[in-house]
Amino acid sequence: MTGHIQPGGALESQGLRHAHDPTVVRSDDGTYWMFSTDALANSADVPAGVHVRRSQDLVTWEYAGTALDGVPGPAAQWTGAAGLWAPDVVRWTDGSWRMYYSASTFGSRTSAIGLAVAAHPGGPWTDRGLVLKTTQGESGHNAIDAAVSFDRSGDPWLAYGSFFDGIYTLKLDPRTGLAAEDGPGTLLARRPPSVDGAVEGAFILYRPQEDRYVLFLSYDSLFGTYNIRTAVAAEITGPYRDWNGHLLTEAEPEPGAAGTKILGSYGFPGGTRWLAPGHNSVFIDTGLTDTPFSAAGQEEDEYFMVHHVRFAEDPSRHTAHLRRLYFTAGGWPVASPQPFAGRETERLPEPSGVDGSWLVAQMDPLSTEPVSARRMTLASPELPASDGTPSTARVLVNGTEIDAVVFAGQDWAGGRISLCFSGIDAGGTAWFGTREGEL
Repeated sequence: MTGHIQPGGALESQGLRHAHDPTVVRSDDGTYWMFSTDALANSADVPAGVHVRRSQDLVTWEYAGTALDGVPGPAAQWTGAAGLWAPDVVRWTDGSWRMYYSASTFGSRTSAIGLAVAAHPGGPWTDRGLVLKTTQGESGHNAIDAAVSFDRSGDPWLAYGSFFDGIYTLKLDPRTGLAAEDGPGTLLARRPPSVDGAVEGAFILYRPQEDRYVLFLSYDSLFGTYNIRTAVAAEITGPYRDWNGHLLTEAEPEPGAAGTKILGSYGFPGGTRWLAPGHNSVFIDTGLTDTPFSAAGQEEDEYFMVHHVRFAEDPSRHTAHLRRLYFTAGGWPVASPQPFAGRETERLPEPSGVDGSWLVAQMDPLSTEPVSARRMTLASPELPASDGTPSTARVLVNGTEIDAVVFAGQDWAGGRISLCFSGIDAGGTAWFGTREGEL
């Protein structure tokens, strides 16, 4: 099957609304492309297939239609799927683009991961068949939620899996992009039957700065209790351990205790309450100059967490968020409390004091309840003032010491640019917040 981007009128004015399981890439001409689950494919005027959006600034997104003309034949025949789920798009070593898509039906292990290729993210995309397939009643693992990563040697690996038997990784053939070994591969993470094995949406990031791999996972239910967890390993095949040393392939001490929770449901006073953030990917904008993150004329990589989230007042409505992803002095990933609003919102006109009153949310790993940010006092003996340039620093929040990053971002509730922080305390709990008051 070959497909150009196909138009779809019902989503043309929706921006990032309805985007589910998103991933973002940048083409050589500087255009950003988002690929996502066709969450409205059952609607009469929304075609089945991977939904595609494009942007010039990562803020304003235009719906561009669907890649692939429906569900490719081999995937449709194997699974009976009406649409495609959770696409992952990567630049291959030969310069081409590879899309790994999932086909299944809700709650079934009769699933498949397929591969399509293109010379450009805008297509046309050509289907190359199935990479992996599983069968209800025969397979313990589930062939959905594909995410491709490259190890420190540049070799490709497929992370996949979900509820049932957990998350696996499988080596891919560097030439074809198909499986280089028989499945299921190596187990990376699993959750206990007491929570229905609720883990999915894996993504692996190699960090040369620490020479280790970061595994991102979504725990619990996509309908209301999703939250994003992390763990790290010396090798792409694991074993992965969280901040507190819990091994993700072993039974949790108690549900919710394993995996370092860096983003859950939350809200700031006067702002939108966001519910069930999950199924994230990581987009690295590489080789940029003259940004808030780089010295003049020098290149710098920028990290974004890309995920979907629901509106707490109406969980049937959902959208996609991009938010900055930072790394603390200890090398742990932390997420911005504010969705990305453009690079022009990330530098204060003049340095401002860090000490003072902040609105802060604490991500309790044992709770799935939405967190309401509350007023706390922050102090930083290492960073008395900041203009918003991202800086690692030890901060004290109501006396609790946190390994943090301080930076500037758009305070959506306050309608202003503000200092923000995000970090991890000594017990492995994530905190983030936004400075109160006018700056």
